[in-house]
Amino acid sequence: MTGAAERGAPAAGASDGGAVPSLRPEESAEASAGRQVRRLDFEGRSGVVPLARDFARQALYAWGWMPAATADQRAAAEDVLLVVSELVTNACLHAEGPDEMWIACDNKVIRIEVTDKGTGQPAPRTPHRAGRPGGHGMFIVQRLCLDWGVMRTPGVAGKTVWAELGAPA
Repeated sequence: MTGAAERGAPAAGASDGGAVPSLRPEESAEASAGRQVRRLDFEGRSGVVPLARDFARQALYAWGWMPAATADQRAAAEDVLLVVSELVTNACLHAEGPDEMWIACDNKVIRIEVTDKGTGQPAPRTPHRAGRPGGHGMFIVQRLCLDWGVMRTPGVAGKTVWAELGAPA
């Protein structure tokens, strides 16, 4: 697929301001040890939310998360797709759209990263009101994920919002 690539995985637990490694799988011991990574470039693309979901769905199939054998596995895969949608939508609404998305998988965790040129800091809306339309994306991400955060690289415009979800048991 044009615009898609693979690379070595970003460091888990990277903090705000940490650099995102840009290693190809053949250069990364971690990638050869079972971590798989895919990249989607959004440059010049429209319909980026369904594009990102389809890309993530293809990765989940390639990595054996889909088709799901159990209800728990199906729910875990759907959670990944929902988080992808929320992160990309957030970049569209608040940061002039996403630049790229990385999705990485090992046996225990799926990590999603969406990079944009925005300067804002994503945060769950507080207090959360179920009847209020819109603004629930980061609340959903917070509820579904093991962890999430924002990485910024000094001297580089924008940010990377990342989220990690656990594999089903």
